[in-house]
Amino acid sequence: MPLLPPGEDVRTRAPIPMSTDPARLPKPEPVPETSTTIDGLAGMVGTHLGYTSWHPITQAQVDSFAEATRDDQWIHVDVERARAGPFGGTIVHGFLTLSLAPVLLDEVLRVEDASRTINYGLDRVRFPAPVPVGSRVRLGVELSSLEQVAGGVQAAFALVFELEGRDKPCCVGELLLRFVRD
Repeated sequence: MPLLPPGEDVRTRAPIPMSTDPARLPKPEPVPETSTTIDGLAGMVGTHLGYTSWHPITQAQVDSFAEATRDDQWIHVDVERARAGPFGGTIVHGFLTLSLAPVLLDEVLRVEDASRTINYGLDRVRFPAPVPVGSRVRLGVELSSLEQVAGGVQAAFALVFELEGRDKPCCVGELLLRFVRD
């Protein structure tokens, strides 16, 4: 099967017009993953490590999260009722957005010599804006501080979840991880 209609040549074919709609323009690629060691983290304190790629959040994810957490408020799971609600549709649980942090952080940073990474907790978490289901989010990460602990270090990461097409972040907070050597 020919790729072009019969008699048409790629050299004479009219160019395909490019969209001027910002939503249809190619998005910049996320900052490449940074690979370092536990000792190397010390030189990265105060550094913005980059952004992840954009990730859509689907109604199926929200429904699964609601089932797992037993948080089945209508604003998250009842598509018909939510259409008439304050946001015009269902919204993502704040904690679902937040729960993406560890897996998204892996797109930005890898600590090669850590035998274990321990989720030590969270500080100052806020959900400043709702996330409509079907939206895309990405994570920006900064290494805020680092302290020595038994067997490794404890790192504090400033997290900013961005909602595509919006200026206001949808989730901010600080994630504490311990990188341990065995």
